[in-house]
Amino acid sequence: MKKTVIIILILFASFGSSLGQQTFNDENAPYTFEIPESTWRITVKPTEQNPTVEYVYGDRMDGLLEIRKLNTSPNEPISDIIAREQEQRLQFMPGYVAGREENFSGALKGKVFNFEFVRSGRTMSGRFYFLRADDTTVYVLRFTGERDKLRLIRNQLDIIARTFKIKS
Repeated sequence: MKKTVIIILILFASFGSSLGQQTFNDENAPYTFEIPESTWRITVKPTEQNPTVEYVYGDRMDGLLEIRKLNTSPNEPISDIIAREQEQRLQFMPGYVAGREENFSGALKGKVFNFEFVRSGRTMSGRFYFLRADDTTVYVLRFTGERDKLRLIRNQLDIIARTFKIKS
């Protein structure tokens, strides 16, 4: 009897956790990914002219995802792309402190770059996933939010990045 109850509880828990998960799949975006929780809501949808996608986790300060496509030189190292992103964009953020690069692998391989900055007097963090789609294309999944709040949903950021893949 106990085993039956445990099995039912496990099935119920796995069914309940899958209810919030959904797949992003838009005809104007050449990629798909899983959204692990219904708290994420889309704020910018892709169009034929602009393939940009943005999601917010509750509030923009709690978590913001921006997806961008970068065209690169053939087989340009991702570390060079991260350095260029820092030079052109990140280093000008108030209170910017560079973090470390980590190797990352999911449906696409790449690197993750972590950093901190200040916005409206609050300590924020960024976690950017640089994922190589092909020899000349890298997608950047830019997650930003209040440091402590982004840390709480880090597993969700990893799920989104791990499931990010190019449509066939």
